[in-house]
Amino acid sequence: MDLLHNLGLGFSIAFSLENLFFAFVGVLIGTLLGVLPGIGPVSGVALLIPLTYGISPVSAIILMAGVYYGAMYGGSTTSILLNTPGESASVVTTLDGYQMAKQGRAGAALAIAAIGSFVAGTFSTIMLSLTAPALANFALQFGPPEYFSLMLLGLCAVTGLAGKSMSKAFLTLLLGLLISMIGVDLVSGTERFTFGFSNLSDGIHFIIVAVGVFALGEVLSTIVELKQGRAERIKLKGKILPSRGELKRSALPIARGSLLGFLIGVLPGAGATIASFLSYNLEKKLSKRKHEFGKGAIEGVAGPESANNAASGGSLVPMLTLGVPGSGTTAVLLGALMIHGITPGPLLFEKNPDVAWGLIASMYIGNVMLLILNLPLAGLFAKIIDIPQVYLLPLIIVISSIGIYGVTGNDFHLYLLVGFGIAGYFMRKYDYPGAPMILGLVLGPLMEQSLRQSLIMSNGSYAILFTRPISLVLLLLACIWVLWPIVMRKLGKTVLVADDE
Repeated sequence: MDLLHNLGLGFSIAFSLENLFFAFVGVLIGTLLGVLPGIGPVSGVALLIPLTYGISPVSAIILMAGVYYGAMYGGSTTSILLNTPGESASVVTTLDGYQMAKQGRAGAALAIAAIGSFVAGTFSTIMLSLTAPALANFALQFGPPEYFSLMLLGLCAVTGLAGKSMSKAFLTLLLGLLISMIGVDLVSGTERFTFGFSNLSDGIHFIIVAVGVFALGEVLSTIVELKQGRAERIKLKGKILPSRGELKRSALPIARGSLLGFLIGVLPGAGATIASFLSYNLEKKLSKRKHEFGKGAIEGVAGPESANNAASGGSLVPMLTLGVPGSGTTAVLLGALMIHGITPGPLLFEKNPDVAWGLIASMYIGNVMLLILNLPLAGLFAKIIDIPQVYLLPLIIVISSIGIYGVTGNDFHLYLLVGFGIAGYFMRKYDYPGAPMILGLVLGPLMEQSLRQSLIMSNGSYAILFTRPISLVLLLLACIWVLWPIVMRKLGKTVLVADDE
């Protein structure tokens, strides 16, 4: 009864004309920011903070939260249509979403992304309503050793993104880890791998690498193929909505992605990027059509898109109940609430129930708004790929450059963008997957920080990673994740030899 009473309070607040307006504006801005490479939810929420000073705290958090999960919706659009991830959590969507677009199935990919995002967003909101305190208590058990082991498990998920060669996947993963180490060491204060360039002191942002490798790499590859007369014009054909068979194939990936994404999102620091990578790898392992992944498997869109949207709802759990941000965006939301005189934590639901339950109720409404905005417009978005390549390719370059310069404001980063674009072209040419490099780049700093904190806790002993139960379980899962395909491959060869005899 308490839950129904609290939800009733929340909906009475969220259904006011003022808050409905702010919810709509938030999800609309979030969708647009998700479409623009390099902007993303963190920058979008941060830019809106000064504009919220004149409104109530509950309206402010509804507006900024709408930007957050709206950007998760929008990030899939350019990933599918232009092979350009709007933010890190959308990188995985490029693997199959763009291939679907090239096959004339862009509408189906966009529609499944919208449906999966809606289901996952609604599921995570329901779970947030029901189980926030209990799940937050479980997340409290995670210390630095557990986070290191969790992220190591995330890196082991690279086996599912290996493509034709696992060794090439691990090579690009190591390259991503090395790139993540560029900049000032936060512990010692010394510069690493900057080679005297002051512009590298702050490191290399993942979006520069992601947009360079995926977007510009694809542009250069297309230009070369056009010169050699091999490139085919991408045309929109067939239905703009998924078929019944595609919906059936997407149902379980959406369900699994929603659950996995929410559980990962609850863990502070894990975030939507890890959730989307793990979801993709899980779907590939469970699928009977493994050969289709990377070539236009709709499960490769449904699972990750559901996971990253569910993770955005899950990341609000530790922020609201513990005052611990679960992601970069929720860290900004935490600061925004404190600016408005609201202190997130265990007493938030008692002292400021209007803020807590008004936000939760607005998320139910916001997800419906996003579905209404995105599903009917799937065909309109899909028309983008009908633009002739002579216009589309420069458009991708302009969008990418504006996105990068808008985030960094540094000319040097545009040169880096070109460099990674050339690298992306050669990676495509020689079948080196780009997704593992992005994963290594995103997780590298977090892994280093967690490992250092773990060693400080144990006076330099690595045994702490194996003596803590949760950490040990995660490490065992990581080992199984890597060894299982190798063992199965060996067993498969043995069976074939036996059959031949």
